[in-house]
Amino acid sequence: MAITPLARQRRKEARPQELLDAALELFVEKGFAATRAEEVAARAGVSKGTLYLYYPSKEDLLKAVIRNNISREIAEGEDIVRGFEGPTTELLPYLMSEWWRRIGETKASGIAKLIVSEVRNFPDIAQFYRQEVIEPAERMLAGVLQRGIDRGEFRPLPVHEVVHNLMAPVLFMMLRKHSIGACAGLECPHAPQRLIEVQMDMVLGGLVPREPVVAPPPRKANGKKR
Repeated sequence: MAITPLARQRRKEARPQELLDAALELFVEKGFAATRAEEVAARAGVSKGTLYLYYPSKEDLLKAVIRNNISREIAEGEDIVRGFEGPTTELLPYLMSEWWRRIGETKASGIAKLIVSEVRNFPDIAQFYRQEVIEPAERMLAGVLQRGIDRGEFRPLPVHEVVHNLMAPVLFMMLRKHSIGACAGLECPHAPQRLIEVQMDMVLGGLVPREPVVAPPPRKANGKKR
């Protein structure tokens, strides 16, 4: 059957996404350094030359994968924060749960392991990841915490330190998923969303204002109240 011009146009428009999907799969499976450009092209069903038309280097391809799978989700999270009108005690757990649903449950969660294990050999990628992922994510969560403090929902705490305490368990779960958890029989025995629920319960218990402790009235030497 002959391919119509319209079908060819649709195929051309879909090609960048197909290349990004193929690259994500291979980067997560094999690692960034071990993946060859021709492997990505072959999995996407195009020539190596076609790949370079869209992404001039493998580093450019990885940057596009990060933008497509993580940066975009952070931007949508920022939109959610701006439009949220409810209490911060609901906003924070929602964001953490959505982070796992949109990234942790997908192949994109493997990018975290890739960055941790290989980025020291690619300083340009390290800088890119810091600017595209780490800083925006920290800024978004810091804004949520400050929102809660300003509204009197959270007690004043060192915001940036709290952000790191929030993200560390999620990062650990993603790293486990693509390391020991990828081995048969060594998967995490707990549902990640349930772990996030428990984490949020503990975190919110520490964030909410504490009731002042009322000291009991002093007693006289004979045990009677003054």
